Formats: sequence, structure tokens, C-alpha cells
Amino acid sequence: MSIQVTNTVHWVGQKDWEIRDFHGTEYKTHRGSSYNSYLIREGKNVLIDTVDHKFSRDFVANLALEIDLETLDYIIINHAEEDHAGALTELMARIPNTPIYCTSQAIDSITGHHHHPEWRFHTVKTGDRLDIGNGRQLIFIETPMLHWPDSMMTYMTGDAVLFSNDAFGQHYCDEHLFNDEVDQAELYEQCARYYANILTPFSRLVTAKINEILAFDLPLQMIATSHGVVWRDNPTQIVAQYLTWAADYQEDRITLFYDTMSSNTRLMADAIAQGIHSADPSVAVKIYNVSRHDKNEILTQIFRSKGVLVGSSTMNNVMMPKVAGMLEELAGLRFRNKKASAFGSFGWTGGAVDRIQTRLMDAGFDVALSLKTQWRPDNAALEACREHGRKIARDWALHPLDEAPAGVNSELDARAATPAADAGVSMLCTVCQWVYEPAIGEPIQDIAPGTAWSDVPDTFLCPGCALGKDVFDPL
Repeated sequence: MSIQVTNTVHWVGQKDWEIRDFHGTEYKTHRGSSYNSYLIREGKNVLIDTVDHKFSRDFVANLALEIDLETLDYIIINHAEEDHAGALTELMARIPNTPIYCTSQAIDSITGHHHHPEWRFHTVKTGDRLDIGNGRQLIFIETPMLHWPDSMMTYMTGDAVLFSNDAFGQHYCDEHLFNDEVDQAELYEQCARYYANILTPFSRLVTAKINEILAFDLPLQMIATSHGVVWRDNPTQIVAQYLTWAADYQEDRITLFYDTMSSNTRLMADAIAQGIHSADPSVAVKIYNVSRHDKNEILTQIFRSKGVLVGSSTMNNVMMPKVAGMLEELAGLRFRNKKASAFGSFGWTGGAVDRIQTRLMDAGFDVALSLKTQWRPDNAALEACREHGRKIARDWALHPLDEAPAGVNSELDARAATPAADAGVSMLCTVCQWVYEPAIGEPIQDIAPGTAWSDVPDTFLCPGCALGKDVFDPL
């Protein structure tokens, strides 16, 4: 089924609700995706892009219901990747003499994928125009490395529609096509995720190319992307957002990610996060276990953050494999204007943290001192982690922070100096969330019902994580 975009432009693409992996398994598409193809019917009939190769047969069959395929005058391929040009073989088998307009780089890619060098290719470059009748023209704009060498955009005069290829898109499937029809929070989330994971390495090119396009001073009514929504309501909002994201973007946010064998590094991560929060309650702190969380979500959070802390247990004197993989991702994405620090626990040797710190420096981060803990962190080690977090918060602060009162080393110490924990107050373990209820006590450790927290012996250990009293806060 086609969807009308303008009087003479119809969406003839394919929605893919089921897809969960893109670029192999490198990008998780939790909300599906769409492959946007557009049919223009002016004096000439023009098809812009096709769909993913797995939908080739359905695409050509549906297109044939919209238009007599023999009447297609031109095919425009903005990008040769299989999710854009995958149905070409099926389509060209029906209309083999139809000219294909693309960049010179795209010919090599299209031929490499489809093995039909005899197709009628017409190469275009920035500023070239194609008359499509009724006073309308298509203007081509090369966008190399956004995000392939062959990429380009196509602008349609009159209706002022920019067919933007991958730029300004998102892997997002919805029954609605236009940006003003969908959930705005979902849309922003998927736009940020798409930019962070795909376009971040090319941010300098994004800025330069957008400014080049703006210099053409062309009116803009719509941006028709290759994936996700068509921007018809204030389409320049996503252009402005891209310029913001491309300018070494950061929010007042810190991300921690780690992998661990015996939860020791997890305890460190929790304590460091507590220290950050105690020194700077306004900063957003996110913690992820790379073995259990979505890699693309972690990368999106790092993109949004001013800094990242990376932790790993030491295994065979090196870091855990999933942490090493994430560091390769960080090196490839080439984040800029971000700080980093390494941490981790070890047994007889602690090589993981040193290797993490080296890889973070190689990836271009401004690296702070690292932190190591041997075996399972005890109370003193956890307090050192909290102090490390407090120092990170102060050093990475984007705004002035109030200094702690004289003689008070931490927020926890300040709480201990007040009578907050009286006989009726339940206490929450901030590490494992176990709750001490005074009315119940802790019979395994011979703490009788009715025992106030202040009367609980200092030798008390949390039944959930075996840590001491100083990790508890009033509930």
C-alpha cells in the first residue's frame, strides 16, 4: 500500500516490524525499521531507491500495482547498500533498459552486489540537475562517507522535498509515516541512537555537508529519509539537532560500564556511582553490565555523556572479552570531548585496568587516574571507590560544586553525624537493596527483634551481599 507524501510523491516502501538486527548483528533494532522508497509522478515517472533485498519480490509486485513498470523513466539510487538498493535485480529483470542515476562510487557498489555491469548507469555529482517535467527538477548532492563513499541526497524543486538517504533517519517502524504523527519521545530516542551508533565517526563531515547544503539556500518543506519517518512538521528541527550532535556533544551525564566474574567489579561500580552522586546530585549516572545490557544503548549513553568509567575483572592478566569489544567500538566511533577512567578488581595480578586505560587513551579520551581493588572490596576499599567517584564528580563537573563541610568526608559521614537512623527507621543496603527492619532484626546474626540500627553491632554483615553497615542508608 502506498502513502501520499505530496500531490505527486508517494511512499512505496516496506515496513519491517520483525527485524531486530542491522549491519549483521551490530545494531539492535528493538522498534523495527522501514525501507523508504518513493515514487514521483510528474512529467516523468521517477523511483527513488528500492527496499531491502529480502522484500524484493513483494516490492516489485506492489510497485506494479501503483504504476505500469514500463512507464518508469528514471531510477535514482541514493545509496547502494542492500537495505536501499536490494530489490534492483528483481526490478531490473522486468525493465532492464531503465536508466539508473547514482554517483560514480555507487556503480562499483551496485555492480559488486548485483553483478549487472550492463545496466544503464548515469553518474551524477553535486549540483547536477535532472528535469522531470512540470517545471520540476531533481538536484543531486554527493554526501561521501555519510555513511558510505557512494552516498548522495536528492532534492526535488517545487515541492521542496529533500530525499536525504540515511541522514536524519532512524530505525523505527510505525504505521504512521510522518514525524508529527508518532510518539515524540520514541522518535527522539531512536534518532539519538541512530546518530550515536552510525554517524558519530563522521560528525565533522556532517557539519560541513549540512553547511554546504544550507549554502544552496533552497526552500525545505519535507525531509524524506531512507528509514523511519518523513519530517514534514518543522523539518529543520532534525537538521538543527544534527548540528548540535555533531559539535562534540555532551550532557551533564556520566556512564559506567563493566564486566565481572564474581561481582567484585560490580560492587566497585556501585560505590563509584554513589560517590559521584554524593558530590554532584545533579549529574545523571547510568551503570551497565556489558554482558547483560544492549550494546547500542550503552554507546548511545556514552555519546550523551561527558565521561565514561570502564571496569573489568582481570582474567588471564587481560580484561574481560566483552569489555575489550566495547573498547573497540569506542575506538571506531571516535567520540570527542569526553573524559574517561578505568577501574576493576583482581586476584593475583591486575593487568585488565592498565590495558583499559591504554585503550581509552588510544581511543582519544581524556583519561583520569585508574582505580584497582584486590579480591572482594571490603569497607575500606568501597569507601576508596566512593572517594574516587567524588573526585571524578568534582574534576568532571560542568558547574561549580559546593565543597563538603569541614570535617565531613562524604555524604555518608554527614548522615552518620545526624540522628537520622533512630529505632523505627528501616535501613536499605545501597548495594543489593536488602532491607533491615528493626521490628524483625536479623536472627541469623543473633540480632533480636526491636533492635535499633544504632545498636546493631559494627560486625554486622548484609545477608544479601556480605558488606558492612556503612553501605546502608535510611529507607
